[in-house]
Amino acid sequence: MTAYLPQDIDMKRAPLLFLNVLIVATCGLIYELLAGTIASYVLGDSVTQFSLIIGIYLFAMGVGSWLSRFIDKGLASRFVDIELAVAVLGGFSAPVLFLAFSRVSYFYAVLYFLVFAIGAFVGLEIPLLLRILKDQVEFKELVSRVLAFDYIGALLASILFPILFVPRLGLIRTSLVFGMLNAGVALWGTWLLRPLIKGSINGLRLRAGVVLVLLLVGLIKANKITSLAEDEMFADEIIHSKDTPYQRIVITRGRAGFQLFLNGNLQFSSTDEYRYHEALVHPAMILANNPRRVLVLGGGDGLALREILKYSSVERVTLVDLDPNMTHLSSTFPLLTGLNHHAFDDPRVQVVNQDAFVWIEETTEQPYDTAIVDFPDPNTFALGKLYTTRFYRMLKSRLTENAAVSVQSTSPMFARNSYWCIIRTLEAAGFTVKPYYTSVPSFGLWGYALARSSPFDIPRSPPSGLRFLDDQTLVAMFSLSPDIGPVPVEVNRLDNQVLVRYYEGEWKRFE
Repeated sequence: MTAYLPQDIDMKRAPLLFLNVLIVATCGLIYELLAGTIASYVLGDSVTQFSLIIGIYLFAMGVGSWLSRFIDKGLASRFVDIELAVAVLGGFSAPVLFLAFSRVSYFYAVLYFLVFAIGAFVGLEIPLLLRILKDQVEFKELVSRVLAFDYIGALLASILFPILFVPRLGLIRTSLVFGMLNAGVALWGTWLLRPLIKGSINGLRLRAGVVLVLLLVGLIKANKITSLAEDEMFADEIIHSKDTPYQRIVITRGRAGFQLFLNGNLQFSSTDEYRYHEALVHPAMILANNPRRVLVLGGGDGLALREILKYSSVERVTLVDLDPNMTHLSSTFPLLTGLNHHAFDDPRVQVVNQDAFVWIEETTEQPYDTAIVDFPDPNTFALGKLYTTRFYRMLKSRLTENAAVSVQSTSPMFARNSYWCIIRTLEAAGFTVKPYYTSVPSFGLWGYALARSSPFDIPRSPPSGLRFLDDQTLVAMFSLSPDIGPVPVEVNRLDNQVLVRYYEGEWKRFE
């Protein structure tokens, strides 16, 4: 049976239909990126989740393309209906995923169903458009244009998603806005494809209008939806939240103080962060013996800065943190400035908002006497590169001969392989390393590495006035019990980031 394909479609409308392909491709990839970002945000397993979501989405597109062969009648009407289905599924995907995570035990099923359904419908759309236009445009022109617009749409989505949409709109608004765009394409299609639509067109336009209104209501209520979702994810009241090109920043406040979360991961609690930061900073500062120039990598909250500035010998501190929104917040938000003692206002502090990997490779700054490395845990390859032999060798070249380095190194209790992988990687880069740890109630046992180019003894005599560290505590941190002692591990290299795999496998047990 042949499809109903009138030959009187206005050829001037063909370019507009190719524009539809561009919009369809852009929206489809945006929904895929949203699903991957939300999954990594709430689950933390970013590498595995993005890989699975990309694979499922592409497979579903293939399924949708195969299923399109069974649509023989009313191609134009079916295209509009499918576009509306994508609008509903994609537009509400982010709100549904956020709300489902904290309310249902089968979150993975919801996640993968949405990804598959959106992929299947997007896969249906392109073949239908090809068949609609096959009698209007020469075949070679038709295929080349449709595929070209399809790939251009993918490029636009991948560029604009992290740079414009998420920072400006947030994840939920981005989802709803692109749902409205899909619904708008469906409504627009009822005019573009009018010569090919049999019978009354009012039903299609009514459905498109209803979907648009529902998505618009969702957009208006986006803040409330976000609050409902995050209120379930965080135990305490959210007092600040912001999406940036690099991460989602959330600050909560409860009876015991306030907490900072980045992409859903706790960075510190004001109640006990002093234990973490005193342990991170002071061993290296003491070992360096009155350092004048100090480098901080990460640490955009300014809490490591606070500890460093307690040393009168310090003349200059360079803090390199990727996200300018984080350092700006830490220098202006009253709770943070009170906790970090207005460290960013100190004239000795220079802030550089740049990728530390790029900066350490390109900087022409004079060598530093101490480096405090306070990166987030290596749960992605983008972070894992900051724990490689390549990075540590570059760092070593930016230090003075007897400079000391301390590195936050995740938990030797909960991520033992990850911890010792960082230690062995530092050693492979040419450092002498002494592992140590402390107890931070918010995190449990937390590990660090103290390193220098030449052998050294455990530092002693921390400065007076610290809340946690004294001479006895400092020495005790370097005594590791058997259950967190060395284990055989591989070295983390730029071309084989085994650390990320260790980390994901170990922390996944505690989800």
